[in-house]
Amino acid sequence: MNTINKSTNYIVQSAVIAALYAALTYLSSIFGLSYGSIQFRFSEALTILPVFTPVAIPGLTIGCFIGNLGSPFGIVDVICGTIATLIAAICSRIVRKVEVKGFPIFAPLMPVIFNAIIIGAEIAFFLPKGTRWAGFLLSAFQVGIGELAMCYLLGFLLFKAIKSNGIEKMFV
Repeated sequence: MNTINKSTNYIVQSAVIAALYAALTYLSSIFGLSYGSIQFRFSEALTILPVFTPVAIPGLTIGCFIGNLGSPFGIVDVICGTIATLIAAICSRIVRKVEVKGFPIFAPLMPVIFNAIIIGAEIAFFLPKGTRWAGFLLSAFQVGIGELAMCYLLGFLLFKAIKSNGIEKMFV
């Protein structure tokens, strides 16, 4: 594959991942699951994709940025959520080779950790003074539980589907 085709594939795959992430975030928001301390974003299953390809890093980051434009927390959520997703995607890519029975066990943990901490802090910021520390702990726990469910349950299913169907060969 020549350089132009490879660059085009990189951009297209990144854009598809971004569009899927944003669409799945908005789909989750229809059910009230995308924003706030209790989140079950279907889009978080896609955070397993950096295991297969580095194009997922900008794709997830841009998708999160677009998805968070609908957040009731406004620009704070756009910035904090996007940063959390970027850091988590990079770290997922770094730890992708640590496997247990063929599954990259630590890759889905990265979005859990970074979203729990960063989004938990973001939510606590909006709480009244005097309740912020307890609010942070509760919010971080709640965000972390939602992330854990989506990243490990749905992410595992997506990982298995990609591996069993040979789809990983399609990534740049």
